[in-house]
Amino acid sequence: AATKLASAEKLMYFCTDQLGLEQDFEQKQMPDGKLLVDGFLLCIDVSRGMNRNFDDQLKFVSNLYNQLAKTKKPIVVVLTKCDEGVERYIRDAHTFALSKKNLQVVETSARSNVNIDLAFSTLVQLVDKSRGKTKIIPYFEALKQQSQQIAAAKDKYEWLVSRIVKNHNETWSNVSRKMQSSSEYQDYVYLEGTQKAKKLFLQHVHRLKQEHIERRRKMYLAVLPQAFDALIPDLDEIDHLSCMKVEKLLENKPDFLKWFIVLEETPWDATSHIDNMENERIPFDLMETQPAEQLYEAHLEKLRNERKRAEMRRAFKENLETSPFITPGKPWEEARSFIMNEDFYLWLEESVYMDIYSKHQKQIIEKAKEEFQELLLEYSELFYELELDAKPSKEKMGVIQDVLGEEQRFKALQKLQAERDALILKHIHFVYHPTKETCPSCPACVDSRIEHLISSRFIRPSERNQKNLLSDSSIDRINLVILGKDGLARELANEIRALCTNDDKYVIEGKMYELSLRPIEGNVRLPVNAFQTPTFQPHGCLCLYNSKESLSYVVESIEKSRESTMGRRENHLAHLPLTLVLVNKRGDASGETLHSLIQQGQQIASKLQCVFLDPASAGIGYGRNINEKQISQVLKGLLDSKRNLNLVSSTASIKDLADVDLRIVMCLMCGDPFNADDILLPILQSQTYRPSQCGNSSSVL
Repeated sequence: AATKLASAEKLMYFCTDQLGLEQDFEQKQMPDGKLLVDGFLLCIDVSRGMNRNFDDQLKFVSNLYNQLAKTKKPIVVVLTKCDEGVERYIRDAHTFALSKKNLQVVETSARSNVNIDLAFSTLVQLVDKSRGKTKIIPYFEALKQQSQQIAAAKDKYEWLVSRIVKNHNETWSNVSRKMQSSSEYQDYVYLEGTQKAKKLFLQHVHRLKQEHIERRRKMYLAVLPQAFDALIPDLDEIDHLSCMKVEKLLENKPDFLKWFIVLEETPWDATSHIDNMENERIPFDLMETQPAEQLYEAHLEKLRNERKRAEMRRAFKENLETSPFITPGKPWEEARSFIMNEDFYLWLEESVYMDIYSKHQKQIIEKAKEEFQELLLEYSELFYELELDAKPSKEKMGVIQDVLGEEQRFKALQKLQAERDALILKHIHFVYHPTKETCPSCPACVDSRIEHLISSRFIRPSERNQKNLLSDSSIDRINLVILGKDGLARELANEIRALCTNDDKYVIEGKMYELSLRPIEGNVRLPVNAFQTPTFQPHGCLCLYNSKESLSYVVESIEKSRESTMGRRENHLAHLPLTLVLVNKRGDASGETLHSLIQQGQQIASKLQCVFLDPASAGIGYGRNINEKQISQVLKGLLDSKRNLNLVSSTASIKDLADVDLRIVMCLMCGDPFNADDILLPILQSQTYRPSQCGNSSSVL
């Protein structure tokens, strides 16, 4: 029969989480105190208690056992508080159990949750013999297993938290709801409880926040040297200031707010500024931290070192300029011992000094060559008795060197004998063949400069072109180059041919002209894309563009074409009439883009001195309709250019020189620092001058 206990008005409570929190859980009372009992857990506290004698407790437990034994119910001895257990008490408790019919003993710790379930399952097995026998594990072994189980569960739970929680602003209520169904969360809460799970979550969030703050701090500290360079680059301004005065100086700088932000609350890492990812300005209170002060000191040191290095460079240059041992052409290996000292090596790498030395050598060599050239001019009589082929013999070269050998300007190039001999030979060649190409000042020869200046202001047809134009008195043929990229030239050529008759004739102002078109879309340096061929002499060029790229192609092609004929006696292409036309892309109605292309085209037309046609105002709308009036305007302009060229070439003659009102004879020395442009430009800007066909290429009327 079941054992009945009577303990009226006693309180029983159920705590599923932690002992000592009875008031937090549902409470029930047993009114009559009657309760059916199937077995007993006989608990013995083996910890060292205050004002409590263990022997007295054991005596009480022994008497209690005698009473319980009369019920014939299973009894299990439970040793509690083993985490603080006294070894003698545990040993005596085991001895007591052995003396009482070999009672089973379970060592437990409620605080560590060790063997609690084992105590109950052992009693259940004794009550229900059909269950398998439970293995009783000693406390320390169970504690080890428990610790391993908790550690494994903790690792899994922390992995779960790290996977779910990526932001330090996450809350426990939100995250715990997400983890509710995860086995990792459930297992850990079962073993350690919700509070410890929350504690680990908070630790993870705190770690995320600290990592976030540290990233922001590193970012600010990385930008801080740039702020110093921008705001306080002058060493004299800050060299003797304290950190506090430097902070005030920074605040007064115009660009202070570009680099820094002054927060109402400090420190910055305890404010919401850490989450303002769009604002990368440096919190100004960061300047009060040690790392910022160290960076400021490093900035000061850098400025001082830069000043010192600059001083070393100046001192080194002064050494080079004043040292009598540094002569033109002397190698660095020979000069180093004369100009280097220990201070130089302390502040700069040898490669820096070598670079400065190399630049200094270049300067003194150029100066020595100029002075040697002056020396050769002073001794011009040495070169008058040479053969007409200007090839001096070894004996003559020896005489020249003997005469010049005592001159310091000759000795200055002692280390550069090959270059000195080359200068002598070049001078001899110039004496007997004085041309722009042999001029010692080439390419700064005055003749070359004046020719270029005049040719850039005139159209000077060659004699061959004059003959061709004079023989073509009827001007009934027009040869037109169409220059464009990506199909522009071919398409426009087809549109123009569509306006011609079957035999490629075109009517302009009632007169029939034979029209020959040459569309070019590739590299003009290739023969297949050349402007001029043995059978095609262009009278003009129509340049098409519809983008920045196609405009660049036109400019590059014109420049390449002119470069390919530069220097030739018959340079017809240098003055070829050009017309620049902007054509719209199909479906392109972007006003802003069109306006930009028009502006760029006008600038290029001004640079190339050619006509610019605006399709928007004329309605030429390329890719849609070709305006026949516009085409006629271009061709009529080419005819006028041909007539003007014939007029100029046929009217300029020697007698014009007798009719001029003003003659100017100008003598300039090559290498003279005075600019010939300052003299010629006021004359060339006049609208009444024209090129002369007699005399040299620098004559004008």
